[in-house]
This record gives sequence, structure tokens and C-alpha cells, in this order.
Amino acid sequence: MQGVIIINKPEGFTSQDTVSKVKKILNVKKAGHTGTLDPLATGVLPILIGNYTKLSKYLIEHDKTYVAKLKLGKKTDTGDREGNIVEEKEVKLRNVEEVLKTFLGKQNQIPPIYSAIKINGKKLYEYARAGEKIEIEPRMIEIYDINLLSIDKEKLEIEFEVSCSKGTYIRVLCEDIAEKLGTVGYMSSLKRTLVDKFKIEDAIDFETLEENKNNNSFLNKNLIQMEDIFKNLSKIVLNKRKEDLFLNGVMLTFDNQDGVYNIYNHENRYLGTGTVKNKLLKRDIIICPFGDVC
Repeated sequence: MQGVIIINKPEGFTSQDTVSKVKKILNVKKAGHTGTLDPLATGVLPILIGNYTKLSKYLIEHDKTYVAKLKLGKKTDTGDREGNIVEEKEVKLRNVEEVLKTFLGKQNQIPPIYSAIKINGKKLYEYARAGEKIEIEPRMIEIYDINLLSIDKEKLEIEFEVSCSKGTYIRVLCEDIAEKLGTVGYMSSLKRTLVDKFKIEDAIDFETLEENKNNNSFLNKNLIQMEDIFKNLSKIVLNKRKEDLFLNGVMLTFDNQDGVYNIYNHENRYLGTGTVKNKLLKRDIIICPFGDVC
């Protein structure tokens, strides 16, 4: 069994927990994910089954969309509801939409101390738990779109949707929004609704997957294949001689621009992907004769 399946990750599961659960349900030995989603968060988590783990290099850099809730008036040491309250401040809900729009565009963001980023071979959260101070360098991120969805004046909570670049920490964004609103705050919930082309509408929960693990029609429908994943790439068609050379690992001369391409043979059969660099085409990820990724 090979392909990409979109899981609607439940709260409380780490990304690796999710991979292990899918492996157990589908009885597969090999699987991986395309980027960590915090245990508190829910939503879209693409899982690569079998040799499709080779595709991860093309699926981890994508933009994402989230729906987040920001609790105002209280700050925690982790930036989310699981932390300890370290500060409280009065809340005045004014100009919320205008404040959100100030975050559009490229900007520096300092990753949270409670994160898995490594500095000097040690994860940041390990420094935090040990009470050690460490200087964290800011990272460039980009907010493509951000919109207010609702305001709960009783709970002092706002809900917003944000589309952003890889590496954006929504916990930090929530704290920064609260600061611009003249108060403090923390992320109370987070749902990832989009990772590149993978949508929440296509995501499957564990229960549904368990119920249909032996349903070939269901699995064929929901296991996304390589040609569909890369359907937006440009196409190169090889004649029979060049096909044989390409599949045997021989680099071919092509005038195409540098980049990744979908490769087809003269009968329009999908062969996989190839990369062009300095006018040389090299095989990349190949579909085996039986439809598997080699």
C-alpha cells in the first residue's frame, strides 16, 4: 500500500502518534508525516504511506492555513492554554480587525522557547524546562491573509483565520496580536485547515479509517497518488530510447529551465519526477512497473 492519506489529527496526539496510529490501522511498516502539528492542534496532517515517504522533501515547505482562537487578558509561559498563567491584564476589545491587518506581509518572528527547534544540538523546550536562558534568533515569515471570524466578549476571545508561510508559529502570532491590542493573551485552540493542496474537507478521522481499512474502494479513493500530488508541475515526454536511458539513471540533455518536472513516456504513461539542472535531466522519484514508488 502506497500513497498520501490526509488525516484529521485529533487533539492530544503528536504528529508521530498519528503516524503510529495510521500504521497500526492500515498494517503498514513504513509511514511518515510532512511537518509537525502540536498536540494541542487539530486538523490536516498528510501521512505518507510506504515508499511515498520519499516525497517528503517536496511536501514539507508548503504554506498553511489555520483557524485560531486567542484568549485575551491572560498570558501563559507556553503561549497556549496548557501553560501556567504568568501575567494578567485588562482587555479593551477595540479595532480588532484593523490590528489583525497590520500583520500582513513579511516580518521577523522569534520562535517560542517551548518549541522543538534545536540550538547547539538541544531543543528549545529542553532549555525552558531546565530554566536555562538561550538567545533565540528571529526568523523571517510571511502572513498572506488574516481575517477576523468572531469575537466573544464574554469569554474575551477572538477567532481568526490566517494563511502563512512555513515556520510561522501561531502561538507567537497570538501573543503579538494581544500586545498590539494593548493586553496579553494566549492561543486557546488551533485547527489547521489547509497544507498546500491538502484540505480539511478531504481529511479522514481515525474512526473512519478503521471502519474502512479493508475497503479497497475507499482506500483507492483516499490514497492520493504521485501524479495527482504533482499535477501542477510542467511535463516532459520521452521517446522510447530516452525513456530507457532515463530509467537507468542516465542524465539527458534538455533545454528546459532548472526545476522539477513530471516525466511521461511516448505512450503518455506517468514515469515519475525528474530534475533539470544546467540543461541536464536526471531521474528523481520513479513509479515502478506495478504503480509503486521505487
